[in-house]
Order: sequence, then structure tokens, then C-alpha cells
Amino acid sequence: MFRVSCAVIAGLACAAALCCAGAASADQAGLHVGETMRVFHPAVARNWRGAKTEALVTRIWYPVDASVPQTPHEIGAPGQPIFHGHAAADDAPLSTARASYPLLVLSHGTGGTADSLDWLAAAIAAQGYIVAGANHPGNTAAEPMTRDGFMLWWERATDASEVLDGVLADPLLGPHVDRERIGAVGFSLGGYTVLELAGARTNLQAFERFCTSPEADAICHPPEAARIHDASGAALSTLDDLSPQAKASRARSGASYRDPRVKAVFAIAPALGEAFDSNSFADVTIPVSLLAGEADVTAPVATNIHRIAGLLPNAHVEMVPGASHYTFLDTCLPEVVAHLAGICQDGPGVNRDAMHALATDRAIRFFAATLPAR
Repeated sequence: MFRVSCAVIAGLACAAALCCAGAASADQAGLHVGETMRVFHPAVARNWRGAKTEALVTRIWYPVDASVPQTPHEIGAPGQPIFHGHAAADDAPLSTARASYPLLVLSHGTGGTADSLDWLAAAIAAQGYIVAGANHPGNTAAEPMTRDGFMLWWERATDASEVLDGVLADPLLGPHVDRERIGAVGFSLGGYTVLELAGARTNLQAFERFCTSPEADAICHPPEAARIHDASGAALSTLDDLSPQAKASRARSGASYRDPRVKAVFAIAPALGEAFDSNSFADVTIPVSLLAGEADVTAPVATNIHRIAGLLPNAHVEMVPGASHYTFLDTCLPEVVAHLAGICQDGPGVNRDAMHALATDRAIRFFAATLPAR
């Protein structure tokens, strides 16, 4: 079965003892994975960043009973699959093994989709979590990217918070969410997004200074920038002539987007480290875990994960030898690797599935320890 996604995508105080405390929960078995879609229409005024679809199109992964058969999935346009997907049961009933389940909100990278993190979301759901990820408006492979969707990064946290609103209000899923056990997990720009949910504040001027300095690196020129279009479909290459709405958004870029419902966050290959300064994490009091590949040159480790870790000394940090940035996207089908080498091909000796298993294990242990069953 094909999961429809315009998926030529590129994403852009927990010590070891704390992580190990969740081992028993992480090793539980006996659940299959269900998948469903929701389209949330927030009732609040919000910035859609010029997106074609003014709604939060959300993929939800959740535990189902092991007796429910799963169907293999591949991810891509119909007839043009790109990624291996996790087997799942479409729209199956939520497992009744427990009265309630923890909830994680998922945030994808620049120009990606929630499905690009199917490897992670499905594996976590199989361990007894509900995982919900929206395609961020104006910044998704599911439809044309927009300038505002690309540049107003802080607005993504509002997407995540409103996905939480939607899931909690959902008549089928909401009553079964343990509202004291809510976390967030993100990749690349999604890693930045979940740090915002934890209370991090952006210093936009610092980032812009960095990107106009001799020290500017790859984070200032993400490859997805070439896909930005305005409402007429014309390519955009400058930040001139911002709309009043975009100017208003930039003015609040340094605001807090803390969502107090979120109790722990896990950021994979987090981006935009230079958008944080010594004051950015003053209000972050929840557990944070950071993980990235040592070979990441897309979100270079010195200016991203290592910079964030230096500003957030209580965060747990793990570096994965050999892994690059796009190692943390879904595993590509063999027939597309050569054509999409930029996002599909890993370094010599790197097994993407093994890297996924490691990252999933770390995430499950982290959330088992920080969102413990009561």
C-alpha cells in the first residue's frame, strides 16, 4: 500500500542512569501499529504562512492490539515510492490494553513531511505511545513551499501546540491520552521546533548576523531554499517586500512558544543553533535530549547540536558515529538511492536501519524515564 506524500524530502537533565531507567518499559512487546489521518482546523487566528492548505494535515500513529493485521506501507507518490514504511493497520481501533497512553507531538524538518519520520513514529507507537505529526504549513513537501513557511520558523511551534489541541479534542483518541504524559520529538528544523515548545527563545538577529559573517556555514543555505515560491508560483530568492503579516511575525520571533503541556523533548539533528544565545534557554526547565550524527554537514555539529548543548548544560547529548543529517530520514528503496543520493545515500559502512534502531531506542528510553507510567 502506498502512503501518499510528495516525498522528495530533506529534513532539514537526562543522564545515562535516567535513560537506562526506562529499559523495562522500552522492551515491552505485544502491540501493533495503527495509523490514521486528521485534518485540524484551529479555531484561533493564526499565521498560515501563505500555505495552499490552511489546515493542519496530521498523521497519527498509535498502538493497536497484536491480533490486528498490519499492511506493509511504502512512502511516496502513487506508483513512485521512495521510502520503506513501517507496516501498520489503517484506521484500526486503539488498543484497549491500557486505559490511557502518553502522547508525543512530532515535528519534521525543512520541506519534509511527518511521513519522513515514519521509522521513528511507528516504532515509538509500537511501544505504547500515540504520536501525532502535522505537515507544517508552507514548509512541507506535500505542497509548494512558501517564503513565509520557510523563514518564519518560530511559527511552527504554534502548529505543534494546535495539533495537541486537536488530538486532545478528538472523540476517538482524546479520551485515551494521559494528559500528564505529553512530550515532543523533532528532526532538524523540527528539533528547533520542539526546543521552542520547551521554552527556548529565538534570537533572529543573532542568526542573521552569523549568516552574513565569514563564519556562515551550510545551515545558512539549506538546499530546500530553491523550492520556495510565492502565491503566484514565482520563485523567490530574496527577503524583500515582506507582507505586514510576515513583519509582525518577525517582530515576535523572540517570544516564548512554551507549551506547558509538554513535559519532555527529544531533538534529532537539531538545526538553527546560531539562533540561540546565552539567554535563550533561561526558561527551559523540562528534560531535553539531543542526538545527532557526527558526520552531519547539513546542520554542522559545531554550530548546531554542540552549540545548543553548550547553552543547555543539563541536556543529555549523544553523538552517533558515521551518521549524517539525512540518515535520520526514512530508509530509501534501493531503486531510488542513486537518483536521490543527497537524501538516500549514507557514508561507507553506515546502516541506516541500524542507526534508526539506535535513535529509536534512545528516544523510547528517554520518554519512558521522563514521562513514566503512573
